[in-house]
Amino acid sequence: MFNLLIKDLKLGVNPLFFIFPILMGALMLIPGWLYFLVVMYFFWVSAPNLFAQFRAANDSLFTAMMPVTKKDVVKARISVFVILELMHIVIAMIYSLFTIHLYPNMTYHFFAPRMGFWGLNFAMLAIYNIFLFPMFYKTAYKYGTAQIVSIVAAMVFAVVAQWLGIQSPYLSDIFNGSGAHNTALQMSILIAGIVIFFAFTMIAYRISVKRFLKVELQ
Repeated sequence: MFNLLIKDLKLGVNPLFFIFPILMGALMLIPGWLYFLVVMYFFWVSAPNLFAQFRAANDSLFTAMMPVTKKDVVKARISVFVILELMHIVIAMIYSLFTIHLYPNMTYHFFAPRMGFWGLNFAMLAIYNIFLFPMFYKTAYKYGTAQIVSIVAAMVFAVVAQWLGIQSPYLSDIFNGSGAHNTALQMSILIAGIVIFFAFTMIAYRISVKRFLKVELQ
C-alpha cells in the first residue's frame, strides 16, 4: 500500500496542491471572516482537480496492470485525500493562532477560530468523505455526482452549524463567549470532531472497498 501511496502522490498530485493550503490558510488572517470558507477550498478546488488529474493520467488502467489488491488501491487513494485535508486544516489552525493574537478584542459575528471551531471543521470534512468515496467507488471513474453530493452535504452542515451559532445564545457563548476561554470544553469539541472525522472516513473506506470489488477496471 505504501508504494501505491507514493505513486499516487508523485503521479496524481500536482506539487501546487501542497502549496495551496499555505496560500488559502493565509485567509485566516482576515479579521472576523467566515472561516469555514478556508477549509472549504479543499473540496471546491483541490479535490475536483485531483480527480481530473487521475483521470487524465488514465490511472485506473495503469493501476489495473499492477500486482496490487483493490483494497490497497482504495486505501492509498483515500490516504492521499486525507493527507491533503489534514494539510488544509492544520495549516489553517496554525494561521488562526496568529489571528487570535492579532485581534484580541475582535467581536466575532461568525465562529471565532478557536479549538471548538476546528472540531466543527473536522466534522464537516467527515461528512464530505462519507458521501464522496462510497459514491465514487461505485464506478471508480465518474466523480461528478459524488463531488456535488458530498460538497452540498458538507456545506449544509457548515451553514446550519453557523446559523445555529448565530441564533442560539447557548452555542454563541460556547464558541464566541465565555465558553471560548474554557480550554477543557474547547478541547473536548476538537477531539470529538477529530474522532468523527476518522470514524466516518474509516466507514467510507470500508464501504468503498466493498463497492470497488464489484468494479471491473478497464
